[in-house]
Amino acid sequence: MSPPSLSSLLPLVFENVGPILFALAFAAAAFDRGKPVADRLLSWLLLLPVGLGGLWSAYFHLFQPALAANAIGWADSPFQFEVGMADLALGIAGCFSVYASFGFRAAVTLINAIFLAGDGVGHARQMIVARNFAVDNAGPVFWVDLALPLVSLACLHLSRKSRK
Repeated sequence: MSPPSLSSLLPLVFENVGPILFALAFAAAAFDRGKPVADRLLSWLLLLPVGLGGLWSAYFHLFQPALAANAIGWADSPFQFEVGMADLALGIAGCFSVYASFGFRAAVTLINAIFLAGDGVGHARQMIVARNFAVDNAGPVFWVDLALPLVSLACLHLSRKSRK
């Protein structure tokens, strides 16, 4: 059995950028030193899955809307532009959060948690009502939509407690 080729791995990586960035945030926080673990993990979550993940999603919703819609199991729609702009705003804010004040980081964390929790509910509803099990509706992205808000809000809470 030969090892997988780069051309066979690229689609897998592209379909899982959000989950990969989520996992990388944990790895980076483990190697980062100097701050409490909740602060480190929150910083990496804001930079990687929120920041870079938001920019990644923005690119596809804004510049490849048919591809994005197909991956979610939907028809292309003018709403892709609006979702793309929300992703772009969160992506930029997430990247800026790394060196921002606690209040700024808290705001970005809360806004992103609400946005992703809403995505997660919408995807779950699509699975139940429309039997939509497309990769970007029911795959790893769905689980990150649920896990990232929970983990980032827990880190925000623990980070706040450590500041007192």
